[in-house]
Amino acid sequence: MNRTRRLRKTENIRRLVRENRLTVDELIYPLFIEEGTNIETEIVSMPGIKRWSLDRISKELDEVVALDIPAVLLFGIPSKKDEIGSETWNDNGIMQNAIRFIKKNYPSLYVITDVCFCEYTSHGHCGVIHDNDVDNDATLLNIAKQVISHAKAGADMVAPSGMMDGMIATIREALDNTGFYDLPIMSYAVKYASAYYGPFRDAADSAPTFGDRRTYQMDSSNRDEALREATFDDQEGADILMVKPALAYLDIIRDVKNNFDRPVACYNVSGEYAMIKAAAEKGWIDGDRVMMESLLSMKRAGADIIITYFAKDVAKLLLKR
Repeated sequence: MNRTRRLRKTENIRRLVRENRLTVDELIYPLFIEEGTNIETEIVSMPGIKRWSLDRISKELDEVVALDIPAVLLFGIPSKKDEIGSETWNDNGIMQNAIRFIKKNYPSLYVITDVCFCEYTSHGHCGVIHDNDVDNDATLLNIAKQVISHAKAGADMVAPSGMMDGMIATIREALDNTGFYDLPIMSYAVKYASAYYGPFRDAADSAPTFGDRRTYQMDSSNRDEALREATFDDQEGADILMVKPALAYLDIIRDVKNNFDRPVACYNVSGEYAMIKAAAEKGWIDGDRVMMESLLSMKRAGADIIITYFAKDVAKLLLKR
């Protein structure tokens, strides 16, 4: 008789034969940085996550560094918005000032910037609006200005999230033409129009004022289309391919891992985080165990990098082991 239980008998043997392990090295922690002063505002739908102004954020960054989390993903929340999101390429904007602040005061942190417009536009969509829809090519012109401004401020990596056709080629050309040959791109290559983003829109003040984002983000029903999207970004020069969301799209993470010879990232999004936190608060689940099991499922599916609001919680739990 085959007795597979022999290798499950004790914790030590389970450790020895364990196929996947979650470590802090794979984690990126998102940060919401708001223009202004004396801001430390907890996001009600995301317990434990806050908006910070730069004069208060050192408390958060000190903890991130102490926990040895290697990278942060920045989302800027400006004090003013307009129809085209022009604050995204303001060299003295909230994102640019945040990059400079972190690189000066926390040089060990790897700083990745979200490249999009939804937090900066008065309408909440991810680009320039023509005829009640995002104009792809007009938006690309502004994306080029945005990434150059982030690069000049000192970003270590840019992460375009708007799902515009041709965005990676536009960004790579803009960076190369301004001398930023070595600045990598982590593309939101496969980003679905998902209901799991709900709490993020509270965090980033980015809900659209009309319509939705289904004309540019992917239909949740589609699997083959994900490979087409990832193929275009791979060919255009993306250094890392991301799948977003993660937990309901583990099959897509595995597809991308199997088909591309690049690091694969996934985004453990706000709704995934909020559900676990809420159920744990009610006492319905063991929050730590469900958190680790969920993140391990992403690793097992093929993710090399996990962007997660749980990063600090994971790091603290791993330190206890």
